[in-house]
Amino acid sequence: MSKLVVLKPRMSEKAYGLSESSNTYVFEIPAGCNSNTVAGAVTDQFKVGVKSVRIVNIAGKSKRSTRSSSRSNKSGKRSDMHKAYVTLNEGDKLPVFAAVEAQEKAETDAQLKAEKIAEKATKKEKK
Repeated sequence: MSKLVVLKPRMSEKAYGLSESSNTYVFEIPAGCNSNTVAGAVTDQFKVGVKSVRIVNIAGKSKRSTRSSSRSNKSGKRSDMHKAYVTLNEGDKLPVFAAVEAQEKAETDAQLKAEKIAEKATKKEKK
């Protein structure tokens, strides 16, 4: 059952900060999941140890739209969302934000290269 649970990682600044500071990852989960099924799914899919799981139910916002050509208002509601905050054991990591970290590393490497080239150019000018 746990492998059938779809875990969609939340890609936000807050989720990235939590993953870096407290080793906690945020996933969007289906409505019928409990903490045990989420913990089992994370363990099976990523082969890591789970320390704790907290689940948050977020009610969808009600929205209203109007049309300029008619005077009718249409009311609607966004769908509800369920998030799971999964804290991993010490030393375990998930490759959820690996692309972000790789991009940051590439940018710093490019800056270092540019600085070295500038230093070489200034040394040649001094000679």
